[in-house]
Amino acid sequence: MKVLLLFICSFVYVTIFSQQKEVKIIPEKLTENCYVLKGQGGNIGLFIGEKEVFMIDDQFAPLSERIRAAIKTITDKPIRYLVNTHWHGDHTGGNANFQQEGAVIVSHKNVRKRMSVVQVVRGKERPASPKEALPVITFSEDMQFYIDEEPILITHVHHAHTDGDALVYFGNSNVLHVGDTYFQGKFPYIDIDSGGSIDGYIEGIQKIIRIADDDTKIIPGHGNVTSKKEAEVYVKMLKNLRAMVATEIEKGMSLEQVKNNAVITENYKSYNGWITEEKIKEAIYKSLQMDKK
Repeated sequence: MKVLLLFICSFVYVTIFSQQKEVKIIPEKLTENCYVLKGQGGNIGLFIGEKEVFMIDDQFAPLSERIRAAIKTITDKPIRYLVNTHWHGDHTGGNANFQQEGAVIVSHKNVRKRMSVVQVVRGKERPASPKEALPVITFSEDMQFYIDEEPILITHVHHAHTDGDALVYFGNSNVLHVGDTYFQGKFPYIDIDSGGSIDGYIEGIQKIIRIADDDTKIIPGHGNVTSKKEAEVYVKMLKNLRAMVATEIEKGMSLEQVKNNAVITENYKSYNGWITEEKIKEAIYKSLQMDKK
């Protein structure tokens, strides 16, 4: 039994190590000063100022060295500010590493609150983050930065993906990082245990649309850089799904009946991904039921 356990642990370690070894951090230039970095986890946003770097999200802790190396290919300037768009580990995992190097971590107040205590994600407990990883500046609704005359708006979205989501808009560059309030091309993950809801998610996409214009480059939490036009199609999809699930609830249908109703998502099969048709129907159903309580 001990031999079997040792084999399993070794296999898991080797698998995780090999996955990390294969991860590449790929920078993409969006404007003269703005970049997106893709790797494993949430998309990272960068604004390169004259003397410093403004960063959004930081993926997983084991990738911090690779992220630094990728940033070095763009600039040698230090990371002064690091904004977390929400609390999940694929967006905050590198916090302690970057904070130790002098980055000031900023987030909505609910991000620090959730990171400070044990959380439940998809039925599993996640331990509290060490104090070195916690944001040191928090806000409630909006806050504004100015770096080299670039106005940077950070604005809260209520109960969308979580209860601590933030959008970050670079006014002169016309680039908008939206975290996981938008899963480009795929069904969204609505983390109900962390305060997310279907109505809040729809309102979050609508807020993105209000901020953006036809030329805005939108960085989603996951997926490719997108546009206002695509966001308008996305929110229409979510509204349609919500309406159909709500109709089934009014008929007295159970969660299992709704999950098994293929008609609800038959026009949206291309959005299948990590969140499947069944999972998005379940999330919408549970969210609407919670709103009724």
